Amino acid sequence: MFTYKDVVEAYKRIKEKIYITPLEKSIYLSNKKTNYYLKLECLQTPRSFKLRGALSKMTKLTEAEKKKGIVAISSGNHGAAVSYGANLLGIDNVLIFVPKVTPKSKIDKIQYYGGKVEIVGSNYDEAHSRGMEYVKSHDMTYIDPYYGDPLVYAGQGTIAIEIFEQNPNIDTILVPIGGGGLITGIGVAAKTITPSVKVIGLQTEACPAMIRSLEENVFYHEYPTKASICEALVGGVGELAYKMAKDCIDDIIEVKESYIKKAVSYMIKKEKIVAEPSSCICIAAIMQEPDSIKGKNAALIISGGNIDESLMVEILNSY
Repeated sequence: MFTYKDVVEAYKRIKEKIYITPLEKSIYLSNKKTNYYLKLECLQTPRSFKLRGALSKMTKLTEAEKKKGIVAISSGNHGAAVSYGANLLGIDNVLIFVPKVTPKSKIDKIQYYGGKVEIVGSNYDEAHSRGMEYVKSHDMTYIDPYYGDPLVYAGQGTIAIEIFEQNPNIDTILVPIGGGGLITGIGVAAKTITPSVKVIGLQTEACPAMIRSLEENVFYHEYPTKASICEALVGGVGELAYKMAKDCIDDIIEVKESYIKKAVSYMIKKEKIVAEPSSCICIAAIMQEPDSIKGKNAALIISGGNIDESLMVEILNSY
């Protein structure tokens, strides 16, 4: 487990190495009932919140561990973050396993920052299985994206510190859920800073792994996935996220893929922000269930901006 103190310590280690992303009010989403604020982690280098958790872990490595190198398994954003963070910290030996469905834009970023890419498996769970076989047989440090490393979770939680520094009146936070590291980190920090805050998770209908885990009291470390444009939100949930979920999450909304596509188009055309489907799920949830958000001041975690070019064009031409 980890605590707010761990989040604070993580923030001290990474603050000078990350971008303190804006919390901007949306004039289009906001209404008389609720003010909506966009926490633009899609502007974080390299266009994803994942840098926070990756740096939180990597800044604790010994020089000997850095020299041996690091391994990560990712649907794209975590891999790019690890590769970029390693570049900042002078770690040369970086290997990232990704599934075949990973957008080229994310693979390009991993390689640009110096990481070597191994494309394995047709989906994230398959890539994870193959990648873990490699980790077990090689003397390199594994940078966990979401499963159970409290240092990574604490790094993701630093977003909450910034949100309440930028707007102390936030009473609701909407967070995309893939493995659960982001919402767990934010939940631990936010509920310490403001105990009354409501933390609402969002999952695509293509893979409601956390919803089913909590409903059925079953830890789904793998979960069957339908076709989805949210490659960052598919696969099983993290063990630590599952164990801490009831203390960190107030509700979870299952969001239809059709609304997520509309949300991607909305973000570009109205907000003038390029965000990937996995983060536009926040907007989609408001479109789908506007009455589910009860707060007066809601922060939406726009978690990443690495949308595939062809998908972006397709959505813009259709919605």
